Amino acid sequence: MTAAFLAGLVAGYGVAVPVGAIAVLILGLSARTSFRVGAAAALGVATADGIYAAVAVVGGAAVAALIAPVAGPLRLAAAAVLFAIAVDGVRRALRPPRRTDATARRSALDTPPRAFAGVLALTLLNPATVVYFVALVLGRPAAGPTGPGAATLFVAGVFLASASWQLLIAGGGTLVGRVLAGERGRRVTALVSSAIVAALAVVVLLGA
Repeated sequence: MTAAFLAGLVAGYGVAVPVGAIAVLILGLSARTSFRVGAAAALGVATADGIYAAVAVVGGAAVAALIAPVAGPLRLAAAAVLFAIAVDGVRRALRPPRRTDATARRSALDTPPRAFAGVLALTLLNPATVVYFVALVLGRPAAGPTGPGAATLFVAGVFLASASWQLLIAGGGTLVGRVLAGERGRRVTALVSSAIVAALAVVVLLGA
């Protein structure tokens, strides 16, 4: 049982640690809004990783075969969402400052529920994640989960690893936001974040 949990931790960090568009998005959200928003987005990523890990454990090779025909459209959808997020970030960075109050309309991913749901959906659009877990489970059967209890611990390990790493990123974004607390600083971080997200959307689009 312990081996299954440790295998899940390793697998979770393996898929979470490489910095990509989602990490940049979480960093930017935390810097621009608050740790609560960044943490909600981080838990959205961890939830998606946990779902894909469970799907991989239950479905195995059949899941990979099912996803293969639609990998292209999913990649296009993911790239489109990333472009939309980048454009929205630029729009909000360049608009003139205005008074905010409790009734001000919130946009994009600037509230915890929206951040969680939006980043969860965006992460689920990545077919490479489930393929990663399927390959891991099928390629290392001796270390992979072999029963319901072990499978549950494997998925729990994946979730905890992903959540801990993404929350670390969210915390880093909050520190950046405090350092660059002024209007100009927030505008710069929003523009830089949007530019990187847009560049990564191009990478996703090209299938790199």
